[in-house]
Amino acid sequence: MSAKLTPPVPEEIQAQLETPCIVIDLTQTRRNIIRLQEAANRAGCAVRPHIKTHKMGRFALMQIQAGAQGITCAKISEAEVMASAGVDDIFIAYPLVGAFRLRRAAALAPKVRRLILGVDSIEGAHALNQTAEDLGQTFEVRLEIDTGAKRTGVDYNEALHTAQAIEACRGLRLTGVYTFKSLVYQGKPTTDGAAAGREEGELLAEIAMRLRQAGIPITDISAGSTPTGIHVAETGLVTEIRPGTYIFNDYMLYKEGAADLEDIAAFLYVTVVSTPRKDYAVIDGGTKTFPMDIFLNTPPYFYLSYAMIDGRDDLVLTRLNEEHGMLTSLTGVTGLRIGQILRLIPIHICTALNLQNQVYLFDQGDLQTARIDARGMLA
Repeated sequence: MSAKLTPPVPEEIQAQLETPCIVIDLTQTRRNIIRLQEAANRAGCAVRPHIKTHKMGRFALMQIQAGAQGITCAKISEAEVMASAGVDDIFIAYPLVGAFRLRRAAALAPKVRRLILGVDSIEGAHALNQTAEDLGQTFEVRLEIDTGAKRTGVDYNEALHTAQAIEACRGLRLTGVYTFKSLVYQGKPTTDGAAAGREEGELLAEIAMRLRQAGIPITDISAGSTPTGIHVAETGLVTEIRPGTYIFNDYMLYKEGAADLEDIAAFLYVTVVSTPRKDYAVIDGGTKTFPMDIFLNTPPYFYLSYAMIDGRDDLVLTRLNEEHGMLTSLTGVTGLRIGQILRLIPIHICTALNLQNQVYLFDQGDLQTARIDARGMLA
């Protein structure tokens, strides 16, 4: 791993940190926001960032001020939090299933300028339509298409049939299609973000054409995660992309070729609390701090550790308990001392942030804390 990283906060400021914690470099964050927005602008494509990474109203507003047309959420509770922060154009890119979610969406809709809801089934559309008709409302919706991720999304070959059923619902207004495909090409995982992005644009454009030929006048074609987003935008076949992780970046995006190490803006800081033996040391972060949603030593990226230790390629974090993280030395000697503060690069920053109640914001010598507004918003 190259050592070309955003400089750590100065030692005198590190002394103010209550570890384990996340520190976000605001200068690099601003660069990341502007860089992607400008790239999308050049491609003539709108940006609707997913807030799953930062989960904070202040960052959503920063993205909008930089040119984003709105934001993307996964849950109605996240959308409510973002609306309370002043965001008025929100897409919930997740099937709204459950009467309580439908009621909350209906209550939120009049409070924002635009609320778009995701649908991926006829059953879900009918339930949403019933709520709309009962309340005398009309919901704007987009149909989710499975283009290879095999997560949510209607089967590619069933898209037209489902769209026609949605179009027949008087309480729904179908304005677009969307997908989450990520690094999948020809139905299989790939490390080629450009190829995956081109295919993503082509698949969505074909679906959009079928719907329009059938008389369904959709206008929005929404695609793209951070690894494929700009590649999709550059096809000219979609109207918007929904990247999320780009705002901070992480080691996963670096391995995927979607970011450089110097683009990473969020780091984990921990304290060494015990050095029982020379070959391992214990830090104050365990499963309550480090995400475990990656598999170690598996293809294609073969992550060696649950986080990368800045400046110490010889140390790995492969054993975690709730409050303990065991750093092991590949050379047999850690050289760490009790009380030492370490900076680690998160593999996946989105899930790392969701484990914290607050973060530190570092801005050109100034350090402040900020609450993670939509942390733990499950509904």
